[in-house]
Amino acid sequence: MELAETTGKEIPLSNKVKVLDVKDEVNDSPIEQVRLTVPIRDDPTLPCLTFRTWVLGITSCTLLAFVNQFFGYRQNILSVTSVSAQIVVLPLGRLMAAILPDKVIRFPGTKWSFSLNPGPFNLKEHVLVTIFANSGSNPVYAVDIITIVKAFYHGNIDAVPAILLSQTTQLLGYGWAGVFRKFLVDSPYMWWPSNLVQVSLFRALHEVEIRRKGGLTRLQFFLVVLVSSFAYYIVPGYLFQSITALSFVCWIWKDSVTAQQIGSGLHGLGIGSFAFDWSTVAGFLGSPLATPGFAIINILFGYIMILYIIIPISYWTNSYDAKRFPIFSSHVFDANGKPYDVSTALNETTFEFNRAGYDGYSKVNLSIFFVYTYGLSFAVLAATLTHVALFHGREIWQQTKATLKDDNWTSPAYL
Repeated sequence: MELAETTGKEIPLSNKVKVLDVKDEVNDSPIEQVRLTVPIRDDPTLPCLTFRTWVLGITSCTLLAFVNQFFGYRQNILSVTSVSAQIVVLPLGRLMAAILPDKVIRFPGTKWSFSLNPGPFNLKEHVLVTIFANSGSNPVYAVDIITIVKAFYHGNIDAVPAILLSQTTQLLGYGWAGVFRKFLVDSPYMWWPSNLVQVSLFRALHEVEIRRKGGLTRLQFFLVVLVSSFAYYIVPGYLFQSITALSFVCWIWKDSVTAQQIGSGLHGLGIGSFAFDWSTVAGFLGSPLATPGFAIINILFGYIMILYIIIPISYWTNSYDAKRFPIFSSHVFDANGKPYDVSTALNETTFEFNRAGYDGYSKVNLSIFFVYTYGLSFAVLAATLTHVALFHGREIWQQTKATLKDDNWTSPAYL
């Protein structure tokens, strides 16, 4: 219609539709999975940084940071993701919208003001609260340093250095993301499959959908899965905790050390061991439902090759005196296979290395599993660069050129 008013000529209906389709296509994502999941339309009138956003966001960020750090010390890590906060904050936000007054609070001496209740709890507030929660749900790797010093070296790090260590490592990551924002954030060619799951959930919770005959809406399907998952977890989590790890090999050969090494899911290779606890399945690699199939298959092949082929061969051929130590352990041992006495080689007060004590005691020994874990961890750093260059180098170069040439994706109209 705008073209018709400008030129003064009537445009056929088919051409009008085509013009609108082209306009939508320009503002749409070049990635098919994103186009099918993420809507391209925006309502700029919806409030974003509201009082509810800050209260729910800071609260959820704090709680998830504490909970994940607390459960991170378990043998079987239990991770509470931002999806949990995404579900919980919706009724809380709507409750605040229903009971809070719409009073406007002003800061004395400034033009700043905000409303306790600017209206219904909307999608943008929900997304921002979830971003807050996601920032707290991810572990702070620097805490591992503090934990190791306290747990294994019996030392102590004061609160201020510990906080500075944690903050600097976290802000370093955000800083790199800011430096490469044009490529990692603004570029539509850089997409993250796991985020599409949350986008689908946002749409299911906020969009009105007409149920097809004999089918379910996305919200109804989500509620069915939510209730079923909650009801099922009572079985392995409370009623029958023993089914967290079932090892038939260990049951059959109870007195065999070799059978325990092969079949134990906690202290062995886990061959023939099964788990009915979802936290066991998703404890370390995250939910397989949100991970692309090729990535899962790649991890599976690597897992089988290392854990079921290389480690057993190395252990039973006694490589590096492997039989002197447990086949699966994250601890360190002395030459006799006993737990390593750290105080002999390290001054626990000054943290200085005692060379004479170390030479007179024993070298540090690791289990064969931990040897490969450390070795492959260093090898992966170089292998990642080689793999990306060989298999994705052309794609990355093309996406980089497209990002540098296409300025529409970072224009105010698109954002």
